[in-house]
Amino acid sequence: MTKEPGNVEEMLARLVGFDSVVARPNGRIVEFVRDWLSALGIAAHVLPGPEGDRSNLFASIGPVDKPGFVLSGHLDVVPATEPGWHADPFVLREDAGRLIGRGACDMKGFVAAALSMLPELAAMDLPVPIHLALSYDEEAGCRGVPHLLAALPDLCARPQGAIIGEPTELMPVLAHKGKAAVRVTASGTAGHSSRPDLGDNAIHTLVPVLEAAVGQAAALTKGAQDARFAPPWSSLQIGTISGGQALNIIPDAAVAEIEARAIAGADPMTLLAPVRAAAEAAGAACDIISAYPALALATDHPLAERLARLSGQCPLDAVSFGTEAGLFQAAGIPSIVCGPGNIARAHKPEEYLHRDELQAACALIRRLGKSLSE
Repeated sequence: MTKEPGNVEEMLARLVGFDSVVARPNGRIVEFVRDWLSALGIAAHVLPGPEGDRSNLFASIGPVDKPGFVLSGHLDVVPATEPGWHADPFVLREDAGRLIGRGACDMKGFVAAALSMLPELAAMDLPVPIHLALSYDEEAGCRGVPHLLAALPDLCARPQGAIIGEPTELMPVLAHKGKAAVRVTASGTAGHSSRPDLGDNAIHTLVPVLEAAVGQAAALTKGAQDARFAPPWSSLQIGTISGGQALNIIPDAAVAEIEARAIAGADPMTLLAPVRAAAEAAGAACDIISAYPALALATDHPLAERLARLSGQCPLDAVSFGTEAGLFQAAGIPSIVCGPGNIARAHKPEEYLHRDELQAACALIRRLGKSLSE
């Protein structure tokens, strides 16, 4: 593969080559995309987040005062520290039609397809715009895109639809669960375990909070259900717990991270209310890690019908994993999830995208542009 991105595979190789791991600075990959767009005569808006060391990016093809469509992707990837990689995960390599590298599937493949198609889209003289929205820290609970959405009214007319290119085998997805996560921190007083009367056990302080989480998880299985999802109910789990230094030392700190996943129509933060109440009662701090709403698009919505035509596939009712689509929807932009690859390959060693899947994503974006020009 050559150094400069002359086609979609070379573009993917360049993007994979940036180790844009979630929650780290992303200036290098954002600058690359901005400079590449600038060389095409496309102005890009780099939108720094409050962290100060990472940014979103937004660009448009066509008249920004008309309601258009957004191609949305995230630039961050999960870490690639698993032992199962056969080579450097940040160097794209090809094996029997598989393009292997961290982020190839989730979701730099879609981003590469969108970027590589921009010159064609620009040549179509689109009557309504196609926007490119690239976010940061999606893998940390969609932390970056809210700042992009807040800036959107100053950048363009409200779009009539957004396509979030997470891996769905290019099958349009109409709904997904929402998610909220909290970190509960208890503080205590260390001491020798032989004198518990002189200390304060932070793990013991967490116990009522953990009991509240387990109770809520059980209650949700008997609550509201939506057969489109697997499982069909909202869920809650304790994901991590840590504390203590040694068996004979009273723990002076303990931390638990707890998440809720909500079916459409349920507020994930509300599902965590018993946990937050128990934390307050126990004197533990409870901080929100992330939160994003569920997605729900009607089967007869024009965006669903458009993506069915463009993809040649009937929309899938729902998936259980979350995306930024719910946040676009909450901002008043109808949204759908549709991108190349399969989510089962994401967050694993030897993550890959088939070469023909990458080309198919380009073809879908091309068809979108042509459909707007007709």
